[in-house]
Amino acid sequence: MNALGNLVVAFFADHLKVQKGLRPASIHSYRDVLKLFLNQIAARRHCPITRLEPADLTAEAVLAFLQSLEVTRGNQIRTRNQRLAALRTFYRYLASRAPELLAEAARVEAIPIKRTPPPPTCYLERDEIQQVLAGVATRTPLGQRDHAILTVMYNTGARVQEIADLRVGDVDLNGPYRVRLHGKGDKWRACPLWPETAQELRQLDTVGTGDPATPLFRSRLGRPMTRFGLYKVVKRHTAQLANRRADNGAVRRLSPHVVRHTTAVHLLEAGVDVNVIRGWLGHVNLETTNRYAEVSIRMKEAAMARCVPPPAESPAYPRKGVWHREPDLLEWLESL
Repeated sequence: MNALGNLVVAFFADHLKVQKGLRPASIHSYRDVLKLFLNQIAARRHCPITRLEPADLTAEAVLAFLQSLEVTRGNQIRTRNQRLAALRTFYRYLASRAPELLAEAARVEAIPIKRTPPPPTCYLERDEIQQVLAGVATRTPLGQRDHAILTVMYNTGARVQEIADLRVGDVDLNGPYRVRLHGKGDKWRACPLWPETAQELRQLDTVGTGDPATPLFRSRLGRPMTRFGLYKVVKRHTAQLANRRADNGAVRRLSPHVVRHTTAVHLLEAGVDVNVIRGWLGHVNLETTNRYAEVSIRMKEAAMARCVPPPAESPAYPRKGVWHREPDLLEWLESL
């Protein structure tokens, strides 16, 4: 293996997995970026990817890659920025292991992030999430599983990968009811469960095995549920809401992450402190949680109702300034 190959392997096996503790989904995202990037460099140099050297990873190659994402592949600006962020992390690692690449890493660091409006935060209203849960037929084991999946998602606001990773031993169903979620950065957090959620989980065949290592949610074939399987569950049971538009008029794309947004907005509307919501959802940065404070139209209407100006004849808002009603002050001003 050449020098570049050793650096790439160490970047994934040690830096991302061990040092940063990233989850498999995040590591796969870095993998996809580097695969596209290195293949494009090899194509431009007309050589096999195995013959690339660290010196081939120039800042000009990064700029050409970013341009091809937008022009050739038709990616959105947010995707372009995400790819650039991944390459910055890679080049920082290269600079720490190969000092001769420090200048190129600095040039990549200087490539600006393009400004783009934040993506709209899509969520379900309370009556909509109730409609979704009520529409799941629980007469069959698969129906019971789907209803339990949606209930746990709404109860905890967990990420889809956190739901897929759940094992029977991660839930306490004998009180106090709670679930332990393995989130980003190899961090664990505990979320309380409603008694109704715990009751649903007790009825699952997986919980009945009593084996703590058994996946909490399994597919038809008895295998652990994947992110894509959970996505299909949410899409199937929210199909009747797919044509409804958000407050800003945009078409809603319903997914497991929409259920996570729904939990956050409903907690905020219930008056839960934003720091509690941050810990509930597993956010590292409070700014990530603060975005939910602006998405609910009901909260905006409630704030506006508290700030209604008093009538014009109210003594708190006189029609004329106080100094207009002070003759001595007027005379003194005219004498100046």
